[in-house]
Amino acid sequence: MQQYMAASGGLKLQRSIRNAYARGKVRMASSEFATATKVIKNRSRSSRKVESGGFVLWQMAPDKWYVELAIGGSKLHAGSNGEVVWRHTSWLGAHSARGPVRPLRRALQGLDPLTTARMFANARCIGEKKVHGEDCFVLKLCADPQILQARSEGLAEIIRHVLFGYFSQRTGLLVLIEDSHLTRIQANAGGDAVYWETTISSFLLDYSLVEGVMIAHSGRSNVTLYKFGESAMSHTKTRMEENWMIEEVAFNVPGLSVDCFIPPADISCDSITESCQLPQEERNKGVAGHRARSQRMRAVR
Repeated sequence: MQQYMAASGGLKLQRSIRNAYARGKVRMASSEFATATKVIKNRSRSSRKVESGGFVLWQMAPDKWYVELAIGGSKLHAGSNGEVVWRHTSWLGAHSARGPVRPLRRALQGLDPLTTARMFANARCIGEKKVHGEDCFVLKLCADPQILQARSEGLAEIIRHVLFGYFSQRTGLLVLIEDSHLTRIQANAGGDAVYWETTISSFLLDYSLVEGVMIAHSGRSNVTLYKFGESAMSHTKTRMEENWMIEEVAFNVPGLSVDCFIPPADISCDSITESCQLPQEERNKGVAGHRARSQRMRAVR
């Protein structure tokens, strides 16, 4: 991790960053859908369903972030005020995520070296592997059982969450991050459980300096969603691809305040089993936070 921090700009510089902003483009496409009886591969561009869009990301130390993603006519908002992680979608509304605060995956894809280093500080080196011709050290990080239990909700139990980081021996930079997530859903007592395994492999590309910090300006993610359990005939596997490009990055943006990271006023505590009403003061802050985010985004754009 010391080599990674040195390659990314140095610990002193990283600690001087109070907040950060990033804007980029994203392109998503389905590449394969498989069942027990057939496999449908979308090799040609004409046969793929491709969605394009963009995202804006704001961060503030410690543990505060907000991201807005617009793609294919849909919009997703998500954020953390340092205590609560929440998301807002058109199909679920605003709701919080269970468990302790955790960093945004997008930030770990070459945009936030300090958070990445802190996250992998307790990881275990399990060997070496070549990635696109680069000799890499492989670090493995497993979520604690207590954290998995805290993040589980309702009928869904998270039974495994593992991260692998591939760091170049030549440059010290992170070139690949793999995220494996296994969830068990027990719909009926005594019935067969259904398992959902999500694997995301993100390749980080085009590193260059921004205000002294080494940032990955593009990347590619391969996403696999595998459903199994019950009968073998019900198993399905879906593969998707995501390509992104960073257009703008800035650090220590003037005027960015904690109000930009306040959760929505209508947030629910649990998307499946329970809801919570924020006190009137916090609800007012939620409205103010939305206005602050909108004003800040207009100012930067």
